[in-house]
Amino acid sequence: MKPSRILFVCLGNICRSAAAEGLFRAGCPEVKCDSAGTAGYHVGEPPYGAMQESLMRRGVDVSDLRARQFSVADFDKFDLILAMDQSNLDSLEALRPAGKHVPVYLFTRFAPTAGLVDVPDPYYTRDFDGCLDLLEQATDGLRRALAAAQA
Repeated sequence: MKPSRILFVCLGNICRSAAAEGLFRAGCPEVKCDSAGTAGYHVGEPPYGAMQESLMRRGVDVSDLRARQFSVADFDKFDLILAMDQSNLDSLEALRPAGKHVPVYLFTRFAPTAGLVDVPDPYYTRDFDGCLDLLEQATDGLRRALAAAQA
C-alpha cells in the first residue's frame, strides 16, 4: 500500500515534526501530510522562530502551521505515522487502540546512512541546520520509498 496520508510526530510540534511536514510537502505536494506533538505544550503556536528562519534559508515556509497534539483519532486519519525519536514512538504505541495496524516508524528509518536512531531536538541542541540536514535525508528517503511502492 502506498501511503497517501502521512503524519510526522515529535514532542511539542514546533521544531522537528513541523519542519519534517514543511520539507515533505515542499518536495511531495501530492501526498497529504500533517504534523503533531505527543505533548500539548505548544498547541496553537507557530513553529519555533529559529526553526522557521533555518527553513526559510532553505526556501521552505512553515509560517502557516500551528502546533497540535496527537489524537487517538489520528490512527484512523493517516496511513503512516513517523516519530522523530524513540520516546515519541513509545508514546504513540502506548496510545494505539487495539486493532489499529497503521505503521508507526522512526523517521530515521528513511535515512539509514545517517547512523542515528533519533532526530536530535534542536529546541535543546540549538543545531537547527544539523536537524534539517537529517530531516532532508529522511525526506528524500521517504520519497524514494513511496516512488518504489508505486512502481
